[in-house]
Amino acid sequence: MQLPAEGTHAGRVIKQRRLFMIPDLKEQPLHPLRNMSMEVEGFICYFGVPLVSKGKAVGVLELFHRMPLQPYDDWLDFLNTLAGQVAIAIDNANLFENLQRSNKELMEAYDATIEGWSRAMDLRDKETEGHTQRVTDLTIRLATAMNISKADLLQIRRGALLHDMGKLGVPDHVLLKPGKLTEDDWVMMKKHPQFAYDMLSSISYLKSALNIPYCHHEKWDGTGYPRRLKEEEIPLEARLFCIVDVWDAVTSDRPYRKAWSAQEAIQYIKDQSGKHFEPNIVKVFLNMIEQS
Repeated sequence: MQLPAEGTHAGRVIKQRRLFMIPDLKEQPLHPLRNMSMEVEGFICYFGVPLVSKGKAVGVLELFHRMPLQPYDDWLDFLNTLAGQVAIAIDNANLFENLQRSNKELMEAYDATIEGWSRAMDLRDKETEGHTQRVTDLTIRLATAMNISKADLLQIRRGALLHDMGKLGVPDHVLLKPGKLTEDDWVMMKKHPQFAYDMLSSISYLKSALNIPYCHHEKWDGTGYPRRLKEEEIPLEARLFCIVDVWDAVTSDRPYRKAWSAQEAIQYIKDQSGKHFEPNIVKVFLNMIEQS
């Protein structure tokens, strides 16, 4: 808050830290613009009370009157009390604004950290570089098409960015293996949703974003992992994400195969409706893809 300049009456009030009264404004020099405004309004007397909270001046309460005024003591006491309450209200408002700003900055720092983690995962696994950002953007589009609230979209975005976080627990000789994975390799690979849950569940800030990292490999027919959840036992955000995740995987080049065409990928999504994917979400997703 910018306090009044010393050359004004308000500045004088701030400097002296006490109630200041001018019985006749015509006898007091003021800034020319203030003089003009006083004449137009017909103000005669002036009262200024400093607004002080916790020893700090936060402003000035100014009163103007169009008739001569000789206030009695109770009136002046009330004015000082009113000024005290106004000062407290302003201080509280400033505290709230500062708290909101700090919370916003903290949230931005948290989200930047999450994005850093997701980039670290993409850098570790060169085969899927750029995958996380693509699936995050497409999942938000799909969730928006499903009329999911903005508050939930925020958690979905965080969950999508962290969906492969559990792969940090998968050894390099499995995660980065150039050839076909063995049965034992797959046992380890399929642990990554549980690893994600174990790593992130203790972070209260991320609890609402865990459903995607933990459940995005569950399948509508109950044959997925790690818990073999079925149909609506699977959290909605995970049901959304799994379609996007598969779509991005099959339409991207891999060392062991070329990317599928859009038509091939669409046919695969259709074939997996009611098996891997929830049929209702498949309809919304394919409609969105066809319109893009």
